[in-house]
Amino acid sequence: RKLPDTTENIRRYLASGVMKGIGKALANKIVDTFGTKTFDVMEHEPMRLMEVRGMTKAKCEEIAREAGHIFSLRSMIAYFEGYGVKSRYAMRVYRVLGDSARKKVEQNPYLLCGEEIGMSFQKADAFAHMLGIEDTAICRVSAGIQYILAHNQNTNGHTCLPLERLEKSTLEFLKINEKAFYDAYNAEIKEEHLIEYCKGERAFIYPENYYKAEKYIADKIALMREYPKAGETDFESLIEESSQEKNITYAEMQKMAIRSALSEGMLILTGGPGTGKTTTLNAIIDCFRKQNFSVMISAPTGRAAKRISDLTGYEAKTIHRLLECKMTPTGQATFSRNESNPLMCDVLIVDEMSMVDVMLFSNLLRALKTGCRMILVGDSDQLPSVGAGKLLAHLIQSGCMPVVTLTEIFRQAQQSCIVMNAHRIVNGYLPDITRKDSDFFFFHRTEYAQTMQLLLDLVCRRLPKAYHYSPTKDIQVIAPSRVGTVGVLELNKALQARLNPPTAGKAQVKSVEYTFREGDKVMQTRNNYDITWSKDDENGEGIFNGDIGEILAIHKKQDEIIIDFEGRIAVYTISMMEQLSLAYAITVHKSQGSEFEAVVMPLIGKYEKLSYRNLLYTAVTRAKKLLIIIGTPQKIQEMTENNRRINRYSCLLDMLRKSTGEIV
Repeated sequence: RKLPDTTENIRRYLASGVMKGIGKALANKIVDTFGTKTFDVMEHEPMRLMEVRGMTKAKCEEIAREAGHIFSLRSMIAYFEGYGVKSRYAMRVYRVLGDSARKKVEQNPYLLCGEEIGMSFQKADAFAHMLGIEDTAICRVSAGIQYILAHNQNTNGHTCLPLERLEKSTLEFLKINEKAFYDAYNAEIKEEHLIEYCKGERAFIYPENYYKAEKYIADKIALMREYPKAGETDFESLIEESSQEKNITYAEMQKMAIRSALSEGMLILTGGPGTGKTTTLNAIIDCFRKQNFSVMISAPTGRAAKRISDLTGYEAKTIHRLLECKMTPTGQATFSRNESNPLMCDVLIVDEMSMVDVMLFSNLLRALKTGCRMILVGDSDQLPSVGAGKLLAHLIQSGCMPVVTLTEIFRQAQQSCIVMNAHRIVNGYLPDITRKDSDFFFFHRTEYAQTMQLLLDLVCRRLPKAYHYSPTKDIQVIAPSRVGTVGVLELNKALQARLNPPTAGKAQVKSVEYTFREGDKVMQTRNNYDITWSKDDENGEGIFNGDIGEILAIHKKQDEIIIDFEGRIAVYTISMMEQLSLAYAITVHKSQGSEFEAVVMPLIGKYEKLSYRNLLYTAVTRAKKLLIIIGTPQKIQEMTENNRRINRYSCLLDMLRKSTGEIV
């Protein structure tokens, strides 16, 4: 925006607090001294501010520094706008690169697509071409290589790529020759921005941060294996005491898990629904507490943490909250808990481990003090983490720590068709969809319109009437795909129209994909570490990816939206609504780590990439008391028979085996 040019407007501008150190009184003095030349003096001769009555040298230097920052930023914005680049990028560039930002960007415009600034490679590339950067320039090819690695992390879950695949992808994407690729590649290797890891005769290429994360995991677990084991403790007496106190007879595999946790110090506990994971975990916690061990429990998402807290009766925190995650001014996540400030616990338990990715797990391991024991709990048949890697699968396959898989389905769980069908699916057998007196129902529909009509009737009328379920708090629609006729986007719009239509006096705001209204069910779609919330007398920071809430109020004039995330009240600005989506329907991936009283799932249409066993199994196991599938038996059969495991490039398994000596 153009700076004000009348004395009255300049006076008002400076008095607004836009420059640190200048209040109303000082603004009046400065404008009285320099009039309409105030900004010219502040930009080009700032030390002339000493002419202002009562100005000290220290105050003058403070204002000069602040003015320098503001005029540099305005210059940066004007420079970028000349190339059609939005001002928000100019502000980020200045925040990250400082007063020499323009010079640095002109030398290497691909700094713009670094993580801290966040411009897409394509936009940075277009800007670079306007500056005359050649297609084969090392800075362009290096940025292209990093872009391809990052794209594969985010879309395919690869932590690294084979060299030949990286080369082929880069040549095709940038339309360059081999020489240009290897000139940049060798420079990146030399600077250690890329790391080459050889597995056999094949080279795998990592970005520096993912290599360090996987290498740290392997080395830390090798170190933890060397911690002294438990002494001559009578574990059998502890187990028997727990059994009597809880009036539970533990199965042999449950006893083995408890023994391993107490004696080895590391354990992976896996098993499907109804196999007694929670019962076993409760026994492990009790036995540790009887020995005066301090225990911390964590999970990757807020909903998963609440679930395990409800099941065990002990407080559980998200991993981010446990590690005291903070955001830097440039938008990077940092963890206050680390090697120099470890967690003060003797035992750390992590639930829903299948959702944890390598970057988060490496930071968690950094926060464990020497001698701390670690119990990892999860279901290895569920979907892998949204983040890159195949962490849980590789930890299990490596043999680096004891693994106990619970397989016996206990009598009470055998009464549940949800549980029994989940086990049928995971073992490759078709679920029983014929029973009418169960908690697992199937409605045969082949047309999109019929499917949508039935789904809306079930969620909005029939299930609330028959089971007294709240359509928004108890029932969750889960779909395999985000897009498509019965994908999450269309389902949310249809459900919102029925459950929360527009009415006079009901405020609403529009985003790119949705119109949000007061009363809407919403989900946070990315981690926000800075947003504050309050719950009764407690205050905290952070609303995380997957947290579900309800919009209580929209105040457009105040630019605030009040949202209740299961008792935590947070205030958003309207611009922050891009972090939210409607949550009447969510994808299977977003549902992971949560359980719902009732789940309704449409299975119709073509989504080959999402038609596999793990996805169906994960969806089925989200339902606690009622599951309804609408679709065709053929689609259920197709998904059950497709045991395609998601292929993700990662060398963690190899690193674990080498570090721990478990060479297979």
